[in-house]
Amino acid sequence: MIGVVIPVHNEEHYLRACLASIQVAALHPALATEEVRVMVVLDTCSDSSGRIVKALGMESIDIAVRNVGLARAAGALQLLEAGARWLAFTDADSVVSHAWLAAQLALEADAVCGTVAVDDWTQHGAQAEILRHRFDASYLDQDQHHHIHGANFGVSAAAYRQAGGFCGLECGEDVAMVQALIACGARISWSAAPRVTTSSRLHSRMHGGFGDTLRALIPDAAVGID
Repeated sequence: MIGVVIPVHNEEHYLRACLASIQVAALHPALATEEVRVMVVLDTCSDSSGRIVKALGMESIDIAVRNVGLARAAGALQLLEAGARWLAFTDADSVVSHAWLAAQLALEADAVCGTVAVDDWTQHGAQAEILRHRFDASYLDQDQHHHIHGANFGVSAAAYRQAGGFCGLECGEDVAMVQALIACGARISWSAAPRVTTSSRLHSRMHGGFGDTLRALIPDAAVGID
């Protein structure tokens, strides 16, 4: 069984598209008849995220810690106990490609670190082209990159257990996880094959997230834009 974990904190504007894309990825012919089980971790949600998950018929658990590392770990634990052999992780404001899971497994690694593409810069108006150009100039979207994104990460159950799982960090839990895997001697594929598109929002759910990375690309005179 393949498990997919999505941590969620008030993501009603993005969550439906994320989950719909995972439903498509779960039907990829390369996965044959293997079960794909999705676990949405609703962390202190006060919006309609839970109703969206229920409407799509997906599993969820509720926690109240406001901690993405603990949210990922809680979802992983549920799936490991259910017999998952592979864990794939993404974020609620991201959309995975139809071959996302198949591409991770095809790499035959202990863990896969994928890249992300930004879905739409136009919401940033006059700053959109500057942001896009600066991102493209600073981001390596090809094999042998060394980016680490919780929005595009996969790991075998055995390697995850050996590395000790996700730790309770509010940010940087994905980096800590990969560092632990490296320390264990895990075979990591740094690949651009598993495709994920993520939002261009500038305000992260936690300090230091991908939104803050994008925000740092804004010209100093325009820091106040939303």
